[in-house]
Amino acid sequence: MRNANVLILTDEAEFARLLTACWQAERQAPRVTVLNSDVWAGQSGATYDLVVVGPMRDGKLSDILRAFEPTAAVILCAPADSRELGQLRGKYPRLVHVPLREDWAQTLLLVAGESLRRTEAVRTAREAQREAQRNEHHATLGRYMLDMKHSVNNALTSMLGNAELLLLEPGQLSTQSLAQIKTIHNMALRINEIMQRFSSLSSEMKEAETTSQAENQEAAIPGGSRR
Repeated sequence: MRNANVLILTDEAEFARLLTACWQAERQAPRVTVLNSDVWAGQSGATYDLVVVGPMRDGKLSDILRAFEPTAAVILCAPADSRELGQLRGKYPRLVHVPLREDWAQTLLLVAGESLRRTEAVRTAREAQREAQRNEHHATLGRYMLDMKHSVNNALTSMLGNAELLLLEPGQLSTQSLAQIKTIHNMALRINEIMQRFSSLSSEMKEAETTSQAENQEAAIPGGSRR
């Protein structure tokens, strides 16, 4: 929660002061920004992990909430009748209402903690999904290289063979042409070494995968690891 960004939106200074003080007393406090409805009007494009909406001047609440996406995590700690709450919850599925009673501050901190943990879990899951997609792209490239390995090796064999035939008769070549053919020959040898290393790495990965699968199967068998 230390790296979370929390916005407190309220027109009541005492509400913001008390809530900010409670958060600062926590061991892991988020970064807190406090704005009133007038200042917020020019900063509605900012992004926050959690928005706490406190008491507002009459007629400001609907305008404030209208600026948020339906998926935004919002805690409403302001007076609202049951009909208004029902409409808000229909539009904002993640909205939570904390009544302004004696223990509102502690209740809000508990609810906010759970909301921020959920936000962090969603962010982690999305990052894992993006990483999986990147790995899948790399895997696709790897499979393509494996499929093309035979063709590449054939092309390299042809390049090396022809270059070596030309180098056997250096007298028929100019100095510049001879140097260029030697460069082609050396670069083909380097590419061949890279392909050999790729083939070796592929074999090592397959062996490691086979070993891992065998260990998992053994662990899945009751008593399989006992001697």
